[in-house]
Amino acid sequence: MVKILFIEHNGEQHPVEAKVGSTVMLAAVTNGVPGIDADCGGACSCATCHVYVDQAWLPKLAEMEPMEEAMLSLSNDRQDNSRLSCQIKVSEELDGLVVSTPEFQY
Repeated sequence: MVKILFIEHNGEQHPVEAKVGSTVMLAAVTNGVPGIDADCGGACSCATCHVYVDQAWLPKLAEMEPMEEAMLSLSNDRQDNSRLSCQIKVSEELDGLVVSTPEFQY
């Protein structure tokens, strides 16, 4: 199991464990992390699982695909470290990953 720390916009922290091969979004939804709506269920057809990835972890993530880029362009709160959590595959290399949630999901 891989540990992931979700930090809400208000600073509240939610440490969870995720299975290798799943997604960061699935880890959030399974563990009841507030701030991850995941309206499309992980199909990369909305932006309601938007997270901000801690800068130190960005180099360990796979490159963003064009569909994820398109969905993130819908977000009013997009930042340089924005990603869709449904597109982040959990791997051993991501043990300790830290992500923050925006105040609102669009």
